[in-house]
Amino acid sequence: MNFITRFSALCLRKSEMQPRYWSSRRPAVPLGSRILTDPSKVFEHNMWDHMEWSQEEEEHAKDKTAENSLVKVRLEDQDKYEREASKYWNEFYKTHKNNFFKDRNWLFLEFPEILPEKKREELKAEEKSSEPTKINSTSSFPRQDFPGMFEEGKEYWEKNYGEDSTSVQGHTYNKNQARSLTDNPHGKNCREQLSNLESFPGGGATYRILEVGCGAGNSVFPILKVLCNTPGTFLYCCDFASGAVELVKSHSSYNSAWCFAFVHDVCDDALPYPFPDEILDVILLVFVLSAIHPDRMQKVVNRLAKLLKPGGMLLFRDYGRYDTAQLRFKKGHCLSENFYVRGDGTRVYFFTKENR
Repeated sequence: MNFITRFSALCLRKSEMQPRYWSSRRPAVPLGSRILTDPSKVFEHNMWDHMEWSQEEEEHAKDKTAENSLVKVRLEDQDKYEREASKYWNEFYKTHKNNFFKDRNWLFLEFPEILPEKKREELKAEEKSSEPTKINSTSSFPRQDFPGMFEEGKEYWEKNYGEDSTSVQGHTYNKNQARSLTDNPHGKNCREQLSNLESFPGGGATYRILEVGCGAGNSVFPILKVLCNTPGTFLYCCDFASGAVELVKSHSSYNSAWCFAFVHDVCDDALPYPFPDEILDVILLVFVLSAIHPDRMQKVVNRLAKLLKPGGMLLFRDYGRYDTAQLRFKKGHCLSENFYVRGDGTRVYFFTKENR
């Protein structure tokens, strides 16, 4: 059971945050109306909803959580898990590397808002033109519509961007981005514009996405596969586990012309981001807030909201209350109400819609 929603920048900056459950920009089959009737189609979506529990099942779930919450983790150990959270996640990625999670090819089904509006329209048109095509993939987009999308990442990047990229102040930019500025017929301010382009990673982009808690890149690379040939787009991704960021940067499909990965602790308000406030169009939080102490979540969201442009969007997905993962916990793993520590020291919280 997962909880998925999206918040606008305007709502995030208010004390009462109202999620946008319905929108004309949602997919043809929106969240809340996907009912699995054909078992052979179970992998066409990342989740199926409209599963209603019986009274007996609901009572059983409540009993299980009450039981596994009876014995709380000692306060000194709770403090240790808070102080050393990055250490436990670093050990997680050191152990599992990029083999634990699968690429989230469902992202564009659940969150079409990730993409610029023009790109969404292009993909809709391309989907319609290839409807007879059978797709054996969890991705919602046909393979033939994206040349190189499923090729080996390194070969694809070198072929398409290797010769046309340049390194500036430690970051790589596509030469065509710089050329479009210097070829400006109104070129009075072209040097100033070029300077701004180089002042921070993605400075020349017009549409910017930040994924918080990027892990090994299971959202990063599906997004890059679609955006890599879309001019003016840029993806930032961060994690407070340095080992996770290194996995992203060492991936064969990582290219700093389109993406910038960095280590960052979103709980540290004093820690600056490598870009100014109010420049992001989308912030993606997938199974991230659940790893943060409940008392710190609101502060984290408030700080992230300052990074969004007016009308920007924060997309959120996380564990729902009474998820099977919550019911499986044994006594002695509960930190506080609906907040647990796993055997490897990483933590997880289970949400309801009322938590917003």
